[in-house]
Amino acid sequence: MTLDLPDDSPMLDLPWIITFGPLGDADEWEPVVCGPYERAPALALAEVMVAEEALMAVVEPLLPAVSAEQIRDEITAARAAAEEEVAAQADSAELYGSFEDTFDEELAAAEREPDAQPSMPPSEAAIRAGFARIAAKLPGIER
Repeated sequence: MTLDLPDDSPMLDLPWIITFGPLGDADEWEPVVCGPYERAPALALAEVMVAEEALMAVVEPLLPAVSAEQIRDEITAARAAAEEEVAAQADSAELYGSFEDTFDEELAAAEREPDAQPSMPPSEAAIRAGFARIAAKLPGIER
């Protein structure tokens, strides 16, 4: 899962993280957060991991908040978006059935796909080069 962004979005240049977690309720373990990465390597790593194991992966940008007020604003926006999503899901469920039914169908379809090949993960050298580019964008970090 990730944001679908236009090609000119300033968010594309932000550092990105990947949160891996259990796919269903049967597994219960603490999510693992990895990063920061540039967006393309983050997407590739998430794709490889999800293809190899039954995991949930969320790829999202790190927001460079520099004040408590900016963080509060982001939390308020996230809460508002979640409320809108819940309302949209309720409307959608009435029209198209429940999310759980759709999710189960998608899992079954994924299991039927024979040998789906994920893209190759980026090399360690490529990831380290991305770390350096991310660090270069952050002011005040000694290199």
